[in-house]
Amino acid sequence: MITNQQVHSTLPVSVQYSLFQGKSGVKELHIIICPNQYGTFQEQLNQVTQAYRNLLTDLDTDLNSSVLRRFFCSDLPNQADVLKANAYANSRTSESPCAISWVNQAPAHPAKVALWAYHIIDPVTELAPVKTNTSLSLSRGELTHHWDTKLYSIRADDSYSQSRDILETYCQRLDQRNATLYDHCIRTWFYVKDVDTQYQGLVDARNHIFDQEGLTADTHYIASTGIAGGLHETKARVAMDAYAISGVRPEQIEFISALDHLSPTQLYGVAFERATAVSYQDRKHIFVSGTASIDWQGKILHEGDVLKQLDRTLENIEALLTQASAKMSDNNVFIVYLRDMADQFAIQEQLALRHPDIPTVFVHAPVCRPGWLIEIESIATVVADKPDLPFF
Repeated sequence: MITNQQVHSTLPVSVQYSLFQGKSGVKELHIIICPNQYGTFQEQLNQVTQAYRNLLTDLDTDLNSSVLRRFFCSDLPNQADVLKANAYANSRTSESPCAISWVNQAPAHPAKVALWAYHIIDPVTELAPVKTNTSLSLSRGELTHHWDTKLYSIRADDSYSQSRDILETYCQRLDQRNATLYDHCIRTWFYVKDVDTQYQGLVDARNHIFDQEGLTADTHYIASTGIAGGLHETKARVAMDAYAISGVRPEQIEFISALDHLSPTQLYGVAFERATAVSYQDRKHIFVSGTASIDWQGKILHEGDVLKQLDRTLENIEALLTQASAKMSDNNVFIVYLRDMADQFAIQEQLALRHPDIPTVFVHAPVCRPGWLIEIESIATVVADKPDLPFF
């Protein structure tokens, strides 16, 4: 079952978390921390990491359970040095035994930085991750979970060539792990600088690599978000984070479409799954891709009206979760992408009314089509009872 909490903090930050515990006793913790008072980037980062440490202590866990930390930043090229100097944002420090992701997406006002952290708390077996540069591999039984972050290429200047380089490099990494893009990659996040002009290069490169790897409309794609964003490297037009599981069995994976609500993505020339579910002995994860106000024909609904687009976006997410035998209350985390931050307060108010218990971070990130004013992605977890599958 999932426990969702909003935590009172003596620091000027909001702290939210969700905690799922399966039959095995293994817990999964998602944390969202956002400053709610103006300060410098350094001040806010210190407040966020202090609140993070405090929460881990309150929940009787520690840094050794950490798997992923993603820092959403308002001006990453000018903030990277401060992040590097912070032990919780630098993957080379003992305080960061996890994958570290930095994304140039400004959090909602007044924050300059926000944190999403993911932990696995195993009461029996201590986590033993292996870290290499920007990747983390975590072996659990017959499966190994791989988190890759901050992948980019600047060997060429255009988004197509950079995207191809990124995906080819990632495929090589997977090959070294006895894994493939087709069988083992579960989730990707693509961050595109100036998405209105550079997104098509990513789309074309991804389609090219997917065709090579056997990912087609007749087989399957990968759950994904393709959104405005970037890294500290100003020459990088595209960056990628990814999650894969080597050893995962085909019968563990389910591709979710909800075709009565959302069109197949290939209808408008892109290649990703609307959602992907991965089942284990005692739980099922549902990775909901970036989802917007779209209908079953691939058309944008409610152009120019962000509140009605929010309605349809939530309806679409609920349809995807329903197909995976889950409910909205099973969501562990929301990431809300807004094209226009003037919409921030209206959207925050509506989500606080409808889904107050889901940890949520709001960031400025135009969506891949200009007409979409809002996009939301989520991760949900439900109880399963499948003793023949691997444990989580």
